[in-house]
Amino acid sequence: MVLRITSWNVNGIKNPFGYQPWRENRTFEAMFDILEADIVVMQETKIQRKDLTDDMVLVPGWDVYFSFPKHKKGYAGVAIYTRSSVCAPIRAEEGITGVLCPPNSSTKFSDLPKDQQIGGYPTPGQLTGTLDNATLDSEGRCVILEFPAFVLIGTYSPANRDETRDDFRLGYLEALDLRIRNLVGMGKNVVLTGDLNVIRAGIDTANIAERLKKEAMAMQDFFSSPARRLFNHMVFDGVVHGERDESREDPVLWDLGRLFNPTRQGMFTCWDTKKNTRPANFGSRIDYVLCSAGMKDWVVDSNIQEGLMGSDHCPVYASLNDVVKVDGKEIHLKDIMNPEGMFRAGKRLRNWSKKDLRSMSAKLIPEFDNRRSIKDMFSKKAKVVPTPASVSEPEPASSEPIPSAPLSSQAESTTSSVSLEKPANAGSKRTPSAPAPNSRPQKKLKASPVKEKASSRGQSSLMGFFKSKTTASPDNKKPETEENPTPGTDVDDTSAFAIEEAGNSRASNTVDDSNDPHTPIRAEKFIDPIESKESWSKLLGKRVVPKCEHGEPCISLVTKKAGVNCGRSFYMCPRPIGPSGEKEKNTEWRCGTFIWSSDWSKSQSA
Repeated sequence: MVLRITSWNVNGIKNPFGYQPWRENRTFEAMFDILEADIVVMQETKIQRKDLTDDMVLVPGWDVYFSFPKHKKGYAGVAIYTRSSVCAPIRAEEGITGVLCPPNSSTKFSDLPKDQQIGGYPTPGQLTGTLDNATLDSEGRCVILEFPAFVLIGTYSPANRDETRDDFRLGYLEALDLRIRNLVGMGKNVVLTGDLNVIRAGIDTANIAERLKKEAMAMQDFFSSPARRLFNHMVFDGVVHGERDESREDPVLWDLGRLFNPTRQGMFTCWDTKKNTRPANFGSRIDYVLCSAGMKDWVVDSNIQEGLMGSDHCPVYASLNDVVKVDGKEIHLKDIMNPEGMFRAGKRLRNWSKKDLRSMSAKLIPEFDNRRSIKDMFSKKAKVVPTPASVSEPEPASSEPIPSAPLSSQAESTTSSVSLEKPANAGSKRTPSAPAPNSRPQKKLKASPVKEKASSRGQSSLMGFFKSKTTASPDNKKPETEENPTPGTDVDDTSAFAIEEAGNSRASNTVDDSNDPHTPIRAEKFIDPIESKESWSKLLGKRVVPKCEHGEPCISLVTKKAGVNCGRSFYMCPRPIGPSGEKEKNTEWRCGTFIWSSDWSKSQSA
């Protein structure tokens, strides 16, 4: 079997469970089975340590490593899940620069002994940015796992949202580039995966030529921006305009998505959800799986999974062969994806155990250490040994419920024959002798008529307002044990109230039970459910919305942009933006219909 590495910006770790097919079985184990992945790298988990739950950490058969933002809440975040039956890391770290510390330690990763660190940390002389290393690693953007085969870097690179973040973005990308080059220089293979928020080439974004034409920008200038230029320095076949930068003369990573799909158009991984551009596939490719040249031949497939919903991004993956060549020798991949001695020639020698957990593992967090998920606790049912017929006899009927035996006693019953006799002896003692004078069942029996009497006075449900009242005929009298409504609590009061609310528009029929003047007259009135529905519809009916140029009902949105119109609602065409990225006329894509809600009246719909 091949080993699959999947990367997915989930935009909130539980966000996919609101979509198909994830909502059918809302567990991470089921999600990973659908992804058919052995290593899952998630970005934008948007949680903190206090938000961790059993279903996130105690996933059966999986280990997990998290990186949380140090200051911002509900922001960024990276997680890497590994299938324990296939792979187990030998080292794990958080952050790209090595200045963070392992859990329960004050020693930086970069200061650990050589045999305990992954290595390749940027030196102070290599980084040219103005931000310090602690700031670059303060937003929970990177988790690094080392296997004997390669070093896996799962990262969420900063986005290009405004100019105030340019220094942070370039500083982080520079640290990422230096760390990868240093690791490759040490002779280690590297896999880089995640949302890098960088467009490599014109083929990786929709309608780039027309957009640049509107902005009066040349294609060369667009891809010569610092972030895109740095990324193309890193990647084989990357186009770098002008001379290459010093110390970046050679590329170090292969873009596996383009390696297996070199000319594929529309291979996008991210779309604008506010403009609903995914149906028209108007997006960009900013999620990648890249690997160093030394393991390029190990990869047998790489692609995107654009059909899987759950986020504004789609998953991307790369599959590695189960047998690979290392220094000219064929080796089973499992042998070098686990600690030494766990596999040999692709066959397991020993099972994965808690000793194989790294200090960064979330399963070692005190809240989850030495615990199992609730699902695991009940997956193995205790064996039940049938009791011989000669040992126990059927118990006589008793009005008092017999408490069930605790689980511990059931477990003991499987180990000794003496414990099997205990329930029988206990049952023989519970013979129906004289009942206790103040037993609980007697108290319940005394209180039950009061509850029935109280419940008979109230209205049972709202359906009583809309159902017609049936009068019992003299021939069909109710049993004497059933209570009859008293004149002071007759349900016709409620019926009369409902009739008044309906406008007293329907005729009433009265029936005299007797000639006694003290006997109340009970008015029986029929309420037509259709008329009732129409009257409620007039009050709570759907609002009439305008129609767009396609003749379809518009959607209502609210302006969030700061300004005089902030908070105002408006109507617009419900169709998605087309490939042009603009509103179009006489096409199947979004038209130019725009109406302020305050300017719209129902009379205009005629």
